[in-house]
Amino acid sequence: MTGQCGEQPLPPYGSCLLGSVNLTTFVREPFTGQARFDWDEYRDVVGIFTRMLDNVVEVNGLPLAPQRAEIERKRRHGMGFLGLGSTLTLLGLRYGSPESVSFTESIAREMAHAGWREALALSREKGPAPIMQDSVEVTPRILHLCPELARDGYRAGQKIPARLLHARYSRYMRQMAEIDPDLVDQLAKTGARFTHHTSIAPTGTISLALANNASNGIEPSFAHYYYRNVIRPGRKTKERIEVFSYELLAYRTLIDEAASPDVHDGPHGLPDYFVTTHEVTPRQHVDIQAAAQKWVDSSISKTANVPTEFPYEEFKDIYLYAYEKGLKGCTTFRFNPAVFQGVLVKGEDLANTVYRFVLEDGTQIEARGDEAVEYDGEQHTAANLFDALKEGYYGKW
Repeated sequence: MTGQCGEQPLPPYGSCLLGSVNLTTFVREPFTGQARFDWDEYRDVVGIFTRMLDNVVEVNGLPLAPQRAEIERKRRHGMGFLGLGSTLTLLGLRYGSPESVSFTESIAREMAHAGWREALALSREKGPAPIMQDSVEVTPRILHLCPELARDGYRAGQKIPARLLHARYSRYMRQMAEIDPDLVDQLAKTGARFTHHTSIAPTGTISLALANNASNGIEPSFAHYYYRNVIRPGRKTKERIEVFSYELLAYRTLIDEAASPDVHDGPHGLPDYFVTTHEVTPRQHVDIQAAAQKWVDSSISKTANVPTEFPYEEFKDIYLYAYEKGLKGCTTFRFNPAVFQGVLVKGEDLANTVYRFVLEDGTQIEARGDEAVEYDGEQHTAANLFDALKEGYYGKW
């Protein structure tokens, strides 16, 4: 099974403690020719955060004994990041460009490297994960998946220390050895403090609540001005709230307080590196995911959003391309408000969609998705009211 958004493949009774680093906080002198990312501070934060997540294992609070046994035996956690799209914009890089792909790989690589260095330090200080002290039987399946074992003289039925199997023979750690062979040598001798370190989750709620609406997880910003449909106590449908992207707010604060996402030319237009998810091609979405996946030992929650009218010929090979890039999963989403009303909604999508309500006497009323409709003593957007009635959750908040 996986976590509900696909970012964490799990065994039976598996759980994962997730946490994300806000990348926007490491940008210095944004929107200038001197814009840069503070790599030293980033590595320091990842090291401290790794210790924090390891401590959370001790107070995991999981309700079932098999769950507690599983997490304490492997001590896995899933560190990720949020705000990649916003960070690229602050640095003047266009999401999906070759430069942004290279930066994304660097972000994931440095997080992984700093985390596994901390795994060794924690293991020496507190001991390795219990599973690392076990031995694993070499089976025909393991030999098939890892032919290097046979090359090194292992045969089916033999035993190999788990710490050695993990550090020397997992493809992920062999890749780590290419940048830090001594670290991997030491992990093979000592055993790591945990079995898994990185996992990129969607981070929708924490990006909004704790990062001033920085972009979610590994994604670009959905839009620079849009609406969120929020559940409010006592409301009978979701409430539409207008929001602005972190990078637009930052640009208005630092560069041009009158900057508008609706202006493409003139003194108050945004630079062309201000892109949104619908301006990124499906292949560019995959390129970004592939760059990060190389250094993520769990998985990534990522969606390639495509416009409603996106040409089929440009879309049809996306899953084959993802397979060729070695992705563990690929998700696409095409907005169709007639059948689904999402959490994030662009104003133009609502304005271009007409909803039809049929009253008890057979009368039909039509309204655009962004129009206000009075019903049952409350004001609703036509889109939210239609969705609540259709899905059967009207009045249940």
